[in-house]
Amino acid sequence: MATAFEPWGPSHLAALAFFAAAAAALVALGRRVRGRPAEATARRLFALLLVLAVAPWQVWTLLPQNWRLETSLPFELCDFAWLAGIVALATRKRWAFALLFYWGLTLTSQALVTPTVKEDFPSLAFGMFWTEHLLIVLAAVFMTWGLGLRPSWRDYGRTLLITAAAMGLMYAFNSALDTNYMYVNHKPDAASALDALGDWPVYVLVGYLIAVVLWALLTLL
Repeated sequence: MATAFEPWGPSHLAALAFFAAAAAALVALGRRVRGRPAEATARRLFALLLVLAVAPWQVWTLLPQNWRLETSLPFELCDFAWLAGIVALATRKRWAFALLFYWGLTLTSQALVTPTVKEDFPSLAFGMFWTEHLLIVLAAVFMTWGLGLRPSWRDYGRTLLITAAAMGLMYAFNSALDTNYMYVNHKPDAASALDALGDWPVYVLVGYLIAVVLWALLTLL
């Protein structure tokens, strides 16, 4: 039987230490290859790493023995973020980078602080949770501080609209099928940053307004 994950326990701290070291290395690498032919190679290798690391987990959750309507579909915001990350890394498209930037640095990063994984190392669930979330945030760090990409106000507005549309679609989907993708219908069972934002639907509206302000500040900076 898998050991229960302990927030801020040894495995959590080890994952955060790995993130810090990997982020520093990727920033250094990005600055070294920025604007050179090697940049495209580095980006595409990172995109391939994302595919190889995350796609098998998505396939595994869809297998009959693992299928659960509530959790198996790739409809969480982090699922959308890693897809955007693959496109951004492979193509350098601005719209994909903007989604990775805003979602990765402010939303997916919350999972590193308040992880919702229930099983500790060395369980498969632990490994895949941290692999996916760490790679998303690291991809955003690599492209932002390593390769020097920055979002524009147009990117900001477009990402807000896409995020609101995704929340609305997921609310309708969840309501029809009694699921809770993107946590727009109720809070996650585990402790999270949403606990400080009030009950439903207040936490959804407040969370979105926080994104509006925080993303504006990031765009200014």
